[in-house]
Amino acid sequence: MSEQTAASRIQVNLVGLTKADYRGNPTTLCQGCGHNSISSQIIAACYELDIIPENVVKFSGIGCSSKSPAYFLNRSFGFNGLHGRMPSLATGALFGDHTLKGIGVSGDGDTASIGMGQFKHVLRRNLRLVYIIENNGVYGLTKGQFSATADEGLALKGQGTNPYMPVDIAWEALVGHATFVARSFAGDPKQVKELIKAALSHDGIAVLDIISPCVTFNNKDEATHSYSWGKEHEVALHELSYVPVAEEILVDYEPGQAEEVTMYDGSRIILKKLAHDYDPCDRAVAMRMLEEANAREWLLTGLIYIDPEQPSLAEIYNLTETPLNRLPETRLRPPRQTIDDVNAMMF
Repeated sequence: MSEQTAASRIQVNLVGLTKADYRGNPTTLCQGCGHNSISSQIIAACYELDIIPENVVKFSGIGCSSKSPAYFLNRSFGFNGLHGRMPSLATGALFGDHTLKGIGVSGDGDTASIGMGQFKHVLRRNLRLVYIIENNGVYGLTKGQFSATADEGLALKGQGTNPYMPVDIAWEALVGHATFVARSFAGDPKQVKELIKAALSHDGIAVLDIISPCVTFNNKDEATHSYSWGKEHEVALHELSYVPVAEEILVDYEPGQAEEVTMYDGSRIILKKLAHDYDPCDRAVAMRMLEEANAREWLLTGLIYIDPEQPSLAEIYNLTETPLNRLPETRLRPPRQTIDDVNAMMF
């Protein structure tokens, strides 16, 4: 085969890039870790949306999840910060250049424990950030201690039994007035990818709580963060696809229908469409839906809530079209006469 023929078979997207241009370094996480599947879907989503990697900036805190940005978008800038402080990094960077797309990857400990305060404030500010929580219910990096999302009554070797109620990250995001809230399961790559594509197209904070089983410390069959529990209990809110504005949306499935589906990795899940129409723009309905799902022990997945009308942080502050970090000093520094006028007002 000639080099020209081989090159012609390499698929490129609309910006002339191959899927390999969106990859990162080889993973150092455990084989089978759900975090690796999520990284793969970030790569696929950015490739399919024709995003230029240099226009993306990545953020993370501390934990197994926070190593993930090294495994996707090698050509993008990235910041690995302190435990629970990822939202501050993201706010500063995206305030300095609001034209960049931000992807923040956090964990259940990084967000729901030490980072809960920062998580709540970045929600209400509606920063233009895709905020992904790789949720496994344990501190995998420090040998499997319970995190804030661990199931009440869960018993793990060397850790005892967890006596506390778990934090529901999707619920916390709704209460915190996030403008995009979704949940998925790392073993359902198609849904994860479509949700990431929708989140990247949202003008504001987009929270994705992705159940990502820890194969080393928290994969007992009865744990809600395990592969087996997730596959058995997953209930889809709706068939989900992100379709660009120029394309027609086609839907063809029956209310109440349940069907076993084999995923790309060979795993099987049962998808069930709810027997009534679900409106993800109704916040009150979304909160009731989460309450019902928690009471019935469903792994409720899909787009839970979206508010496309709430202004983002960049719009609230009416930032200049030219990013602040690219403005020349002549536009940033007030003239001498302005300083003299201000000083004169003090006397």
